[in-house]
Amino acid sequence: MKKNLRLRPLWLLCGWAMLAMAVWLSLIAVPPQIVGVPYIDKVKHLLAYAVLMGWFGQIYTTRGTQRGWLIGLVVMGIMLEFLQGWGGARFFEYADMLANTLGALLGYWLTRNVLAGTLARVDLRLARRSH
Repeated sequence: MKKNLRLRPLWLLCGWAMLAMAVWLSLIAVPPQIVGVPYIDKVKHLLAYAVLMGWFGQIYTTRGTQRGWLIGLVVMGIMLEFLQGWGGARFFEYADMLANTLGALLGYWLTRNVLAGTLARVDLRLARRSH
């Protein structure tokens, strides 16, 4: 069922801002670090891509469009890793590519199952409050 989001421009702005932040954090020389937690870098990669896929998967609800976002995010994660390797300030890591891909897959699964329609419900409640 196609649901029109009343606050779609806001949701898109938030999504594109998150995507821009992910790209920026991937390319800056010294990203923020959490010290003392094993594999936290991989967890951050996984969560970032899960959130991005989940967010855009809530806005674009058709299976084909969601798959397009899934593929696009996986490709973006791979490309950013290559850019990190070429930039000299960061390191190329296959494990980061894997974490990005698993995160995007997790976000896809969540938005198709457990979290399906969540943003539409929030959108409806917020739209009702504004009237």
